[in-house]
Amino acid sequence: MRTKEPKGMGRPLIKIDWKKVKKLCSIQCTGEEIASVLEISYDTLQRALEREKKTTFAEYFKKNSGGGRASLRRRQFEAALAGNPALMIWLGKQYLGQEDKMDVNAKTKNTHEHKIRKLSPEEIEAAKKAFDDEF
Repeated sequence: MRTKEPKGMGRPLIKIDWKKVKKLCSIQCTGEEIASVLEISYDTLQRALEREKKTTFAEYFKKNSGGGRASLRRRQFEAALAGNPALMIWLGKQYLGQEDKMDVNAKTKNTHEHKIRKLSPEEIEAAKKAFDDEF
């Protein structure tokens, strides 16, 4: 049977830079990406969150990722208001219900006539030879 080691006898705990984790959450980094930046495993990050912050990564991320989205949205609005046509169109579609419409007239008459005929064996051979000569 395994017994618990007395405190202070195990591997030292890795110190986590929580300010850096929070900033990485704000720019929408995944847990794996954050762990990689910190040079730890994702499991270590999760255990540290449970131990030190009493939360899961999903909850911590949800709490700390909104500021980055708000900053990005603010910058997009600023760029649109400064005259960026692509952002003006995109934001109009997202927030104003605008959409691209294509007016297709179904009453147009097809004036092109296409005739399909079967090729003769000679024409098929000539086409094969021309293809082979070309390639």
